[in-house]
Amino acid sequence: MKKIAVIGSGYVGLVTGTCFAETGNEVICVDIDESKVKRMQDGEVPIYEPHLDVIFERNIRQNRLTFTTDMEAAVAASDIIFLALPTPPGEDGSADLSYILNVADQLGKCMTDYKVIVDKSTVPVGTAEKVNAAIAKHATVDFDVVSNPEFLREGFAVDDFLKPDRVVIGTSSDRAKGIMNDLYKPFVRQGNPIIFMDKKSAELTKYAANSFLATKITFMNEIANFCELVGADVDAVRIGIGSDTRIGNRFLFPGIGYGGSCFPKDVQALVNSGKEADYKFEIIDAVLRVNNVQKLRLIEKLENHYGSLKGLNFGLWGLAFKPDTDDIREAPALYIIQALLDAGATVTAYDPEAMDNVRNHFGDQITFVENQYDVLDNKDALLIATEWGAFRNPDFDAIKTRLKEAKVFDGRNLFDLDEMKGMGIYYESIGRATIIG
Repeated sequence: MKKIAVIGSGYVGLVTGTCFAETGNEVICVDIDESKVKRMQDGEVPIYEPHLDVIFERNIRQNRLTFTTDMEAAVAASDIIFLALPTPPGEDGSADLSYILNVADQLGKCMTDYKVIVDKSTVPVGTAEKVNAAIAKHATVDFDVVSNPEFLREGFAVDDFLKPDRVVIGTSSDRAKGIMNDLYKPFVRQGNPIIFMDKKSAELTKYAANSFLATKITFMNEIANFCELVGADVDAVRIGIGSDTRIGNRFLFPGIGYGGSCFPKDVQALVNSGKEADYKFEIIDAVLRVNNVQKLRLIEKLENHYGSLKGLNFGLWGLAFKPDTDDIREAPALYIIQALLDAGATVTAYDPEAMDNVRNHFGDQITFVENQYDVLDNKDALLIATEWGAFRNPDFDAIKTRLKEAKVFDGRNLFDLDEMKGMGIYYESIGRATIIG
C-alpha cells in the first residue's frame, strides 16, 4: 500500500487517484476549488466518464479516497505526489506550465521527508528539469522528479488506467524506479510492460504518440475527401489498408476532424517545441492545417447543396468531441454551430451528456432538446457530428416524417450505404457516394 497525493482533480487527476485507490492505496486528491472538493466529499463525480462513478463511490466508502484543499497536509501524509495540473495552450500554442511550476515551488517549502514527485500532466520536453529546479529552490530534503505521462482515452479512461497497454516512466533514480515499479505492478499482471527511460524521452513519448494518431486520422480524412472527387469509397479503402499489419485498422475512420483535450493541444505544443529548438515539423504542421479545414467539412457540403444557408433550420445530433464523454473542448460541433449561426441559420441540438457544457458556451443562441428526435421537427436537414451509440440505429421513419425535407448530412459515417438506398432519405457522408433518396 502506497500513500499518494494527487494535486489537481480534473479529468486526469480524478481518474488517476480513483484507480490508484482501487488497487488498495490511500489517495488524497487536492484541488483549490472548495465547492468541487465538497461535492466530491459528498460522493458526486464532477465529470462524466463510464464506470468511474462505481469505483469512486466504493473507494470513498472504504476510506481509501479522500479530498481536500489543504495541499500541505496532503503532502505531509503522502510518499508519492502526482501533479495532474492543467497545461493549457498559450496564444502561440506553447504549453502553459505556470500551474505546475507554482505547485512545485510550494512543494519545496512544505516537504519534510523524501518524496517522489510525478509529472502526470502532458508537458513539453525539459519540464521535469524545471519542476526539479523549482522544488530545489526551497527543499531541505531529498526528492526525485519522475515523468509518467498518461495515455487515457476519454470514454475508456478507467479501463485504460486499470489495464494499460504500457506504463512509461522517466527517471534516472534507482530509488524512484523501485517505488514506481511497485506502484504499477498490480496494473500489468498480464505482462504489459513498464517501460523505464530518461525523463526527456518519457515527456516526448506522449506528444509523439498523440501526434502520430492525429496524423493517422488526418491522413484518412484527406483520403476520404479525395474519394469523393474520384468516385472511390473510403470504407473499402479503409478496410483494404487497415488489413495491412504494418498499418493496422485503428484510427482509420474518416470524419469531420479530431477534437478533445489532448490531440489539438498536444500536436500544437509539439510544433511549438520544435520552433523553440529551431526545428520545423513539416508533417505535423500540415496535420494542424488539414484538421482545421476538416472540422467545417459539413458546412462545405451544406453550402454546395443549398447555396446560401441564411434562414435555414438545422437539427444537430452530437456535441461532444467523441461519444461517451461530456467533453466539448475543440469539438467539431462547436465550429459547425458557429459557422451556421454566422451564416444566418438556426440550430436545434441534442447530445446525451454535453448539452450543459455547450449551453454554457452558446447560451440561448441555439435550442436544446431532451430527446434526439425533437431536433427534427420542421428542420431543413439533420446533421450528425458525434457517433453516439444511440444514433447508430435510429427511427428512420421519424427522420423522414418529422424533417421538413428528408435530408441527412453525416459527419461520422454512421449508416451503411446499402441500407440507406431506397430509404427515401437524401444522405451525404464523408468519402462515400451520396444517396439521393
